[in-house]
Amino acid sequence: MVLLRRVIGDALRARRQGQHRTLREVSTAANVSLGYLSEIERGQKEASSELLAAICEALGARLSELLGEVSSTLSLAENMEGVLIPVEAQPVADPLRADAKRQLASDGSVSVSVRQDSPLKATLHATRKTQRDVVYAA
Repeated sequence: MVLLRRVIGDALRARRQGQHRTLREVSTAANVSLGYLSEIERGQKEASSELLAAICEALGARLSELLGEVSSTLSLAENMEGVLIPVEAQPVADPLRADAKRQLASDGSVSVSVRQDSPLKATLHATRKTQRDVVYAA
């Protein structure tokens, strides 16, 4: 099962790293502790809507933009079998072994890769193309 807080954290981290900013810079601008921001980015803590808005403002983004990215990522993940809902009981796969179930989906601007480690644990990695990644044909 993919956790919403992890997808939100990944989106925040991608924005921050895309701006080549440190956790310290963003945490200071958002008036949140560095450790707490780190936990949010790693998907270990749920951020309130007020805190998400402050972090987005510190990143120069709208909350609606961030939530739109999260929504498109989750939309792709929903189409992957067993990603957002627990699958029937199966032997637990060792995440370090090759037999962990892997899936990939893309809509052209977002690619989602999911590794299903167990019925209740999945690791989702989303990659979003930026304007710099787009190649224009003449």
